[in-house]
Parts: sequence; C-alpha cells; structure tokens
Amino acid sequence: MADKIRVGIVGATVTPGGSGWGANAHVPALQALPGYELKAVCTAHEQTARASAEKFGAELAFHDMNEMVAHPDVDLIAVVVRVPLHQQLVLAAIEANKPVCCEWPLGAHLAEATEMADSARAAGLPTLVGLQAQSDPAVMYARDLIANEKIGEVVTVNLSVMVDAITERGDGRIWQGIRANGANPMTIPGGHSIDALCYILGEFAEVSARVTTRIELWKHSVTGEDFPVDAPDTVTAAGVLKSGAEVSYQVASVPYNASGTRMEIYGRKGTLRLTSKSVNIGPSQLHLAIGEEKMAEITPPDSYRLIPADMAAGPGRNVGQAYARFAKAMQSGIADSPDFSDAVGRHALIEAMERSHRESKVIKLV
Repeated sequence: MADKIRVGIVGATVTPGGSGWGANAHVPALQALPGYELKAVCTAHEQTARASAEKFGAELAFHDMNEMVAHPDVDLIAVVVRVPLHQQLVLAAIEANKPVCCEWPLGAHLAEATEMADSARAAGLPTLVGLQAQSDPAVMYARDLIANEKIGEVVTVNLSVMVDAITERGDGRIWQGIRANGANPMTIPGGHSIDALCYILGEFAEVSARVTTRIELWKHSVTGEDFPVDAPDTVTAAGVLKSGAEVSYQVASVPYNASGTRMEIYGRKGTLRLTSKSVNIGPSQLHLAIGEEKMAEITPPDSYRLIPADMAAGPGRNVGQAYARFAKAMQSGIADSPDFSDAVGRHALIEAMERSHRESKVIKLV
C-alpha cells in the first residue's frame, strides 16, 4: 500500500441543483485527512465521472465500477449510493479483494447486510460502515464517562429522535418512501441514534415496539403527483439493555418544529444528557450533573478530535472522524471503527422492532 490510503468513491457526483452525501460529506472528509488520497471517482456516466473527478481533484475517473475496483492504484472502495445498490457494489469490491467503506444502512434489510459482512469476513478484508455518530467526539467521550462510572450504574435511558418530515421530494429522494428500499426515518436518523446509544451503553437484551407510517402521502416536487408512502416514519419502543438498564425510545418524522436527538442517561450517581440536531452529522452537546447539581455543559477533551483542527464543521466532520479511526484498521488489521459486523447487529435490532410490532410481543435478542 502507498503512504496514503488511496480511495475510489462511487456516489460522489457533481449534479445540477446540488450534490448528495458523497460529495458533501465523504469528499471533504477525505480531502482534509493527511492519511488519505481521493484517487478515483466512479459515476454512472463518463461525462459526470470526468466532471466529478475534476471538481474533487481525483486523478482517475470511471463509469464502470468493475474497472475502478480492479485498478491497482485504488486501495479502498467507498460506496455512497442509494441503499438498494449497496449490495451489488460492495460485493464487487470484495470480489476484487478491496477493503470497503459503505454508507449506512449497509443493506436494504438484514439478509443483505449479513451476506456482505460474511463475504468480507471470509475474504479477511477490513470494512467500515457509515455509522459515524460513534465517531462524534461527544459520543466517544460519553462512552468513556459511562465506562468509568462517572454517573454510576445506569438505571434508565430515554432517547427521543424527532426529525423534519420532507413531504415534497424529487427523483433523488422520493424513492425513500418505499419501505423495501430500506432508507427511512426508522433506519437512518433512528438507526444512527440507537447505534449511538448502544455504542455508549451496550446492546439490547430485549425490545418491544410499535412501528407505523403516520405520513402516508408525499408529493413529487417536479410533477406535483401524489406519491404513496409505506416506509415507517414513527417508532415507539421499550427495551432492556444487557446491563439491565431500561430504555424508552421514540423516533418520528414530524410536520413542523422537529427537536432533533435527545438522549438522557440516568445513573445512580448522576445524569448525562446528549443532544444534537442530527447525531450522525453532529456536533453533539453533552451536559452532566452529579447528584443534585444543576446540569452543566461539558466539552470533550481535545484527544477525542481526530480530524485536522482547521476542518470546517458540516456533514464531513463525523465522517472524517470515522475515516481517521478506520485508518488504524487498514494499517494494523485491528478494528477501531464500526464495521460490517456492527452493521449486522444494528440491522438485527431494527428487524426485531419490526417483528415485535407484527407479532405484538417482546423480542429477545441474542
């Protein structure tokens, strides 16, 4: 491998009217990190591939994924496209014996995620999944505070995730209203937030949930046509962590004035609160109180910041943090960031919530 990790990204495209997550989050993250080089860009068409590579300063442009994954100057493949396309592209990278970063959700459902994780494990390849909330400095610091028993044994946790409903969408996002595509409030803002909870506090032992669709109609922003929606936008759940702590959880897509993410962790010695407009993008804020003290904001020590100090805030911030952690796995083979196996665990928890709703019972998790 070269001195820098040379990345080929599929899904970072310059498009009229604004580009997507690949261009706005992954590209600035890779450009800011001294240990990485954005080497190649792959899009569906030769013209956009060349334009995107020029815009982002990549040496190589491809419009054939198989050509990019086979190129000897590409060390890592980043898959940042619509969820239903993840499996095909990830498996192509693994077949070419290339480590893979894939955005979250890893698959449209648990079975897809499991196949990708099993394939990467069998090939002995390091992987990174885009559960970047784990790499937010406040989330990492909260995990250490809990591990060091700053607030004592955790007894109760409340997690609320309120996001703005976007009921008018063009072709670029209206596909998310289809449940089978796997990209919805339950899996994306909900998935990132429940993953942060599990990263800080540990996994669930059991869960029960209601999973519903409250906003059942969107409008196409270009054609004006109504678009029926069956993707879940509201989840109300209760569960018990393996530690014994009780959890209450709600995620909802609401018409107005969404309050973002709020995680309240109550211990026998104190209280820790994490808040954010969007926990995967950050930045998140922490407030702490010991005993009957008033809640006061606390700042993570500088050691939790893994990206260059001059990197601007924005979507690339936590993505950059995750890439910085993943560099250790690329160099040493020791995982220090969420990988495909972690993604399978999160998909399994989401599927357990859906099963609980269908069967009206508590689901035990292994």
